[in-house]
Amino acid sequence: MTARIDTSPCPLPVWLPGGHAQTLYGAFCAQHPTLHFARERVDTPDGDFIDLDWCGPGLNPNQRSDGQATPHEPGLVGTAARRWIEDTDWAALAGAGDGPALILFHGLEGSSLSPYIQAVAHDFRAAGWVVAAAHFRGCSGVPNRMARAYYSGDSAEIDFIISHVRARLPGAGLHAAGVSLGGNALLKLLGEAGGTPHGLRAAAAISVPMDLAACGRRLSDTVWGRQLYSRYFLRSIRHKIFDKAREFPGSVDVSRTQSMRSLREFDDLYTAPMHGYLNALDYWTRAASLPLLPAIRTPVLALNARNDPFVPEASLPGSRDASDDVLLHQPAQGGHAGFVTGMFPGHLRWLPTRLLRFFETGA
Repeated sequence: MTARIDTSPCPLPVWLPGGHAQTLYGAFCAQHPTLHFARERVDTPDGDFIDLDWCGPGLNPNQRSDGQATPHEPGLVGTAARRWIEDTDWAALAGAGDGPALILFHGLEGSSLSPYIQAVAHDFRAAGWVVAAAHFRGCSGVPNRMARAYYSGDSAEIDFIISHVRARLPGAGLHAAGVSLGGNALLKLLGEAGGTPHGLRAAAAISVPMDLAACGRRLSDTVWGRQLYSRYFLRSIRHKIFDKAREFPGSVDVSRTQSMRSLREFDDLYTAPMHGYLNALDYWTRAASLPLLPAIRTPVLALNARNDPFVPEASLPGSRDASDDVLLHQPAQGGHAGFVTGMFPGHLRWLPTRLLRFFETGA
């Protein structure tokens, strides 16, 4: 059992040196297309819901079935979805027959507005694919119904979403791609399944913290991790926790929430106890996908830049750490979900091109 390793470069521009710059520029400055979706709300077995944003051949999110232009429908303002999906849309998407389809899973506090989701969804749709951008609970612009939210080890949620998309597109050639947190949960499912769940043809995992403990320490114990990245994520997370505390009294220690300064403190306070773990370390250890890579039997591209500021290079898997169904692409440059290329001001087209190549050729 030996995974394949690819160290070919992502051609980063010379004017964008270093993992931090590549990460931040990719997230906030690089050019990417603006794509609209039609949204489906799906009830979960435990009484909550998730939102899926759909696009594909024959589906026009900017126009209703009666031909009228669609402004943002109520409840969707501020999201990438223009309207709610209609019965006629399913007929249009089903017209793709046994064509290819892609499910996208975002990272921590991401959504279908995230630049990497927009870039990948746009290029795959242009190539004739049906795309479903899944939102984890509370990330679609609408609070979820329960005190719990989402977490990096929630492989059951990934399985539920893939199962739902398979039911919607029974004949499609189904693929999945997850970024960061979403990629870890996807890899965890594939390792636990030990096969091809719901007939998944292939999957990709981008900038994934497969060793959650190593990555958690990087984001919680370094100056950059605490002062820049943790502060950015905690800004939106803190608001959500305050809302949860008001709706579910006693579920969260609000006084401790106000003093959170790192993702470790957040995982200790909320993620771990809310989702069945003892503390942050227990969560990071048990939810990590790295130990499950040898059990994966689905063709997988695991793409991690070696200068990712979230993921220590030493924590990346080697050829003996994964099954031979896994291709480990580890370019020297790229940052975290950045992979900016092109002349100034740069763009995000390299990532969708890389994913398409893997899904079409396996290389």
